[in-house]
Amino acid sequence: MAEAQRCRAGGISGLLRLLTEYGEAIEWDMARYWPGRSLLELYRGEMSWRELRVFLRFLPTDSATARAVRGATSEEEAWTLDRQLLASVVDAVRENTFATVKLGGDPKRTGRLKPPKPIPRPGVVDEPKNTNTIRFGGRHGSGAKQLAAVFGRPAANQ
Repeated sequence: MAEAQRCRAGGISGLLRLLTEYGEAIEWDMARYWPGRSLLELYRGEMSWRELRVFLRFLPTDSATARAVRGATSEEEAWTLDRQLLASVVDAVRENTFATVKLGGDPKRTGRLKPPKPIPRPGVVDEPKNTNTIRFGGRHGSGAKQLAAVFGRPAANQ
């Protein structure tokens, strides 16, 4: 039974592995969440391994150790759940304002209004603009060159 306990991933060997990989983050969190204590106390014998385990187990999700273990980028970490929800609320208000102005306003004045773009979020890729859009007439020309490029032939007016 004792040998089976030693082979498990946890215990003191697991804590040593955590200290080796994330020692600086753990040290930072100890200074922040447990003022007056230090990792040096563990090596001096003034702190038990159990105290360290309990401290690490109940660290908040925004702690430096938790971020280091997750391997999250600083941009991803800046977007916490409350910030995501707040950005969603702002986007909804902006869309509602646009719809209200568009539906209730003078068509001559609101005809060129474009819907608001959502607040950029990490991990969300903007939709690429369609470069195959062919514009006819107006200031963009006849579109003959664009059509010729799509079909792989030279334009008639070239």
